[in-house]
Amino acid sequence: MHFVHLGIHTEFSITESIVRIPDLIKAAVNDDMPALALTDLSNLHAAVKFYKKCLDQGIKPILGSVIRLNNAEQKVTLLAMSNIGWRSLTELVSQGFIEGQQLDIPCVQKQWVLDQNQDMIVLLGLHSDVGKMLNSSNPQKAEPLLEEWIEKFGNRVYLALTRTDRPDEEYFIAEAIKLAQKYNIGVVAHNDVHFVAATDYEAHEARVCIADGYVLGDNRRPRSYSTEQYFKTATQMTELFSDIPAAIENSYHIAKRCNVSLRLGFNDLPDYPIPEGHTIDSFFAHVSEQGLEERLDFLYPVEKRDQDWSEIRKVYDDRLAYEIGTILDMGFPGYFLIVMDFIQWSKSNGVPVGPGRGSGAGSLVAYSLKITDLDPLRYDLLFERFLNPERVSMPDFDIDFCIAGRDRVIDYVARHYGREAVSQIATFGTMAAKGAIRDVARVLGKPYGLADRISKMIPTKPIGVDLRGALDIEPQLKDIITNPSNPDHEDAAEIWEMALKLEGITRNTGKHAGGVVIAPGKITDYSAVMCDADGTNRVAQFDKDDVESAGLVKFDFLGLRNLTVIEDAIQNINKRIGPDQAVDIVHIPLDDPKAYLIFAEANTTAVFQFESVGMKKMLKEARPSKFEEIIAFVSLYRPGPMDLIPDFIHRMHGGEFEYLHPLLEGVLEPTYGIMVYQEQVMQAAQYCAGYTLGGADMLRRAMGKKKPEEMVKQRQIFIEGAAEKEIDEATANHIFDYMEKFAGYGFNKSHAAAYALIAYQTAWLKAYYPAEFMAAVLTSEMQNTDSVVFLIDDCRSNQLEVVPPSINMSFYKFHASDEKTIVYGLGAIKGVGEQAMQSVIDSRVQDGPYTDLFDFCHRIDLKKINKRTLEALIRSGALDCLGIDRASIMAQLPEAVQAADQARHNRETGIMDLFGEVEEVQRKPLKPVKAWSDEVRLKGEKDTLGLYLTGHPIDVYRTELKSFISVRINELTPTRRGVTTVFAGLVLDVVNFPNRMMVTLDDGTARIEVSANHERFQRFKEIIQVDRVVVIEGEIYEREGYDRPMGRLTKAFSLNEIRQKRANSIQIKLLPEHFSPSLSQDLQKILLPFCDVDMCNHIPLQLHIDYAYASAEVHLGLNWKVAPQDALLAQLRDYFGKEVIHIEYQVKSKAAKAVQYTQPTKIAAPPSGISMDEAMDSYQAEVQKYS
Repeated sequence: MHFVHLGIHTEFSITESIVRIPDLIKAAVNDDMPALALTDLSNLHAAVKFYKKCLDQGIKPILGSVIRLNNAEQKVTLLAMSNIGWRSLTELVSQGFIEGQQLDIPCVQKQWVLDQNQDMIVLLGLHSDVGKMLNSSNPQKAEPLLEEWIEKFGNRVYLALTRTDRPDEEYFIAEAIKLAQKYNIGVVAHNDVHFVAATDYEAHEARVCIADGYVLGDNRRPRSYSTEQYFKTATQMTELFSDIPAAIENSYHIAKRCNVSLRLGFNDLPDYPIPEGHTIDSFFAHVSEQGLEERLDFLYPVEKRDQDWSEIRKVYDDRLAYEIGTILDMGFPGYFLIVMDFIQWSKSNGVPVGPGRGSGAGSLVAYSLKITDLDPLRYDLLFERFLNPERVSMPDFDIDFCIAGRDRVIDYVARHYGREAVSQIATFGTMAAKGAIRDVARVLGKPYGLADRISKMIPTKPIGVDLRGALDIEPQLKDIITNPSNPDHEDAAEIWEMALKLEGITRNTGKHAGGVVIAPGKITDYSAVMCDADGTNRVAQFDKDDVESAGLVKFDFLGLRNLTVIEDAIQNINKRIGPDQAVDIVHIPLDDPKAYLIFAEANTTAVFQFESVGMKKMLKEARPSKFEEIIAFVSLYRPGPMDLIPDFIHRMHGGEFEYLHPLLEGVLEPTYGIMVYQEQVMQAAQYCAGYTLGGADMLRRAMGKKKPEEMVKQRQIFIEGAAEKEIDEATANHIFDYMEKFAGYGFNKSHAAAYALIAYQTAWLKAYYPAEFMAAVLTSEMQNTDSVVFLIDDCRSNQLEVVPPSINMSFYKFHASDEKTIVYGLGAIKGVGEQAMQSVIDSRVQDGPYTDLFDFCHRIDLKKINKRTLEALIRSGALDCLGIDRASIMAQLPEAVQAADQARHNRETGIMDLFGEVEEVQRKPLKPVKAWSDEVRLKGEKDTLGLYLTGHPIDVYRTELKSFISVRINELTPTRRGVTTVFAGLVLDVVNFPNRMMVTLDDGTARIEVSANHERFQRFKEIIQVDRVVVIEGEIYEREGYDRPMGRLTKAFSLNEIRQKRANSIQIKLLPEHFSPSLSQDLQKILLPFCDVDMCNHIPLQLHIDYAYASAEVHLGLNWKVAPQDALLAQLRDYFGKEVIHIEYQVKSKAAKAVQYTQPTKIAAPPSGISMDEAMDSYQAEVQKYS
């Protein structure tokens, strides 16, 4: 007896199935099942994948979906019987998203299904409206509901029976059979499949728990599935329904009735409006020729053309005619015109567009239509790399737009072609290896620490390594999973086994970053859609591959942050310099020495494509000076061709080399005999073996795929072609091998040239307008604190001052106030909203600068700006411009807010003074408030800005540190193995890795990462604490791919510890303002707690008094020796001021001791290659000579 599964949920049901389509098809093949039905919940995501896989294995695909009927509780299964039924199903699933969402769950009204029932079969099961009513207290009401279905669907209504050990199934079966007999409709056996094998039940439950936030052991969690919902064989199902054989037979009959044939592998372009008097072909040729004329007028101005012009012109005309002919023959003029249309709209409406991306920049037609902005003939870019006349495939332009404006372009396309015709494309997120471990451990109730450890053992390289691959790479992981003697083995193995079953499962849907499809009619003629609850932001339910298979044409609207940066910079530059000198980035010269100096000096932080440390290192050696070299380095700096960089640089600077054959000179001359680009592989085949460029592109593709049988065939063709060019077989083989090597990792020159142009533009802006450029870069990164810190360091390196935020100067974004100054953007302050800050700016622009805190609070909208926002502004320094220190402003704040509230209340209630003005609240006189210490001020900046802007916590210790540290972090250089150096910094971060600890230090000049094994770190963990200043002794070494060196920890010291060992005395220089009647008493209070501290060395304290007519030293008595601890020094600095406190340290000679404390800079610092213990020993030995 034949049986067909008509209810299968795949992983694309997202939260409630772990059925992978390949596993499903394999199970069906093993059981000789003639057909299968796909019935995912509320979507058709998997339709194309399922359809193709079924046909590949000779299985009939049946396409359907389980839809939520009326609400999220009722469900029915719809199966498409024909292409008309498939269209109806697509419309209904889409309508559930567009019109029927309830709490973001797509629901389809029953009436919609009844109205659009053409060529669909409906299966009514236990969870349908009929099934729910049968199991309710009013089962008699089920019949009218069933009659509604029968009235519209007739013999296409079946009652679906399941026996999966779930409640109420047998009662439903008994009642359903009665109804079927009464109404003469069929019943069908159904297993509601959610996993393939019976052993997968636990993994499926874990998947559901991961989605719903439960743990498996929670007795209160919903249990909607049973162990029986696996892919049962036909025999098992026949036995299960042996008492109802018709239910089995009907599954086969339904399968025979369902005959959907998807039309795949074609492309339907939307119609482009053509002016009267033109066909699409003639209009395309006309606008291409017209566009070329405009481009040539720019490239070769009429007044500069000479006797060679006709020859130059002919090359362009011939290439254009060839490209137009090819495009027309292939039937793609509409595609080019559509791309031209939305790019021209973008440029006309202030949305920056990239100069090109991918192979499209090789087309002269694209350049003429202003789709791209790089002359392909000038840089030897090949059209055939983009559109090969010998291999018909859709052209594919990837277009870069400014991120801020991309959505405007997509909206234009939707308005222009109709919102029903335009959508974005679905993506599917999967459960990656690390995530699967963590999620599974959580639902199994295993310790978080164990999951964290296992997850961190999974290597991040190679990228995309899976769990099985990780087991082979990482010995520690293998031990914990496979070694029974490991104490965590049992729990780890359980996590691992389940994670293997869930790894790679689809876990959520998303939206492709830039993919947009445009249909000739409605998107739903090709694919179901999903969208926001209000019907906007439509997304095709197929992924990018399936959407193209289904016949839709994809356009890539990609967002590139650097275009936004360039646009912002240009706007601000032109605002400052005026319209007469306005900069047009498209027309800057490509041979500007000042721009190439940015590359040559590796000053390329924020320069597109050249920001990495490795790139900078390469640039320092290469010192490029022309655009071709920039293109080459964009291409070379990638895994594979990176090995060629030293040889390329050697040849670039005059090193000798030979071409493999003289014919290759014309191809390889721009890259000094090295094959860098895919286009060069194609040209080599053309020059050396007579290939057409179309054939050469086929050869390049074949070489990239490395199919041995194809390579043998192509090699023979190449050798025969080379023989006609009088190249002997050995040389031809050598050239072919050389080409084959480079085809694997040669780069697309069209793409490299377009991106090199953006790189050059950013370098040019940094060279000529660094303040505006860096302000734009900072704005683009202002939500990323780490990047802001890094960029501000670069600003300082380029002699640009970054001033703190200011309510009287700042805008929401960073901006340049002059050629050398950047004003911090209010939007980069943590804890403030855009609306709130915009209201501050609007009030200032409208009514002038704020005069004081009361004026500020009075003018702003306190409903938008709460107390926390005001405090963040004060702590960041944004109110420093009011002329009062931050402590005083913070103290005044409650009163100012209260006064502003009262004034607003007076305005609203109309309370007037004697002169008819709104009564002002009386201000109390400002009470003196002690200014914040540096530590408090800087902590406020760190909390609100993410960095220390007006100083650094280590500043207060700098003079002291000079006594025993010779270098700052930015001056550290690698040492020999075993040789240590001493440096100090503030601990920013401590990270625990499986095999080491990593400590990040910052001293205000640079940051350094210091590594230590766990054992060594444990010895110093009490010292190495976040936000503390520590002194490190260790080795310094270089690491590949990083600009800054790294440290290896030997010892760590706190400043307290060093003072205990080496401090001689604390010296205070008394100034006139310190002398007060309470000085003696105040000093006693500060010193007393530190005069008798156990286990501490105590040192004398000296007071220095200096007048114009006399000076004196006051040495406090032996009873007033103090322990030189941080707490004491903080109190002394707080009382006397940080400038007058000095700690004298032991030095290495008696002569040096005689130097006055007021000249500490003359004290010789110890050599950088000596440890502190060695320095102390040396000092003791020297002292012994004189004692």
